[in-house]
Amino acid sequence: MSTRPPDIVLFDAFGTLLRMEPPGPILRSHLAAAGYPYDEDVVEAALREEIAHYRARMHIGSDTSGLAALRAECGAVLARALGPGAPAPAMATGMLVRSLRFRLHEDAPDAMDAVEDLGLRMGVVSNWDCALPDHLADLGVAQRFTVIAVSAVVGAAKPDPAIFLHATRAAGVPPTRALHVGDHPREDYGGARAAGLQALLLDRSGEAPGPDAITTLRDLAGRIHA
Repeated sequence: MSTRPPDIVLFDAFGTLLRMEPPGPILRSHLAAAGYPYDEDVVEAALREEIAHYRARMHIGSDTSGLAALRAECGAVLARALGPGAPAPAMATGMLVRSLRFRLHEDAPDAMDAVEDLGLRMGVVSNWDCALPDHLADLGVAQRFTVIAVSAVVGAAKPDPAIFLHATRAAGVPPTRALHVGDHPREDYGGARAAGLQALLLDRSGEAPGPDAITTLRDLAGRIHA
């Protein structure tokens, strides 16, 4: 990292700022309430198929209509994976969407407060669909970010340098004056470095070696200040 503090700190979203409540038990509860009881292992296996489809097709969720199409596809995959007697795809889609509940990681609020106390701006760079700003707004933090760069909207996904460069251009800073923090070695750390940004790798497990690794977002401000 540079010895001079960056002009903006960019965060990855899922896994760094945000976590998701385990969707399996929630979905299973919705299914049972609607008269579709399933064993836990069946629901979890169906969700794995749905998640794989979402990741492969995330890019179509670039706007409201694309997001609706993406969710419909995922609901259909889920219904098919549940097997005979599953709810209709439209019903499965609704249950699926209601089962996805995002929360801030416990160390995220303190980290954002500390970065703002340093007088620095913040942004988000994430592989996500166009609903990410709404999720951040629901959590009460969207207004804290100068830029929210979402892969489906930008048309480039991490580790492609293009999404990082889109974010720095939108923030009006050169890449070398931005610091990206994320939990994925290739997508976040590698992608940011390839785009010319400073980077820190968040590894809450403590297993990642090297001077550019932190184990909690609470260490972030200290690394910037140092």
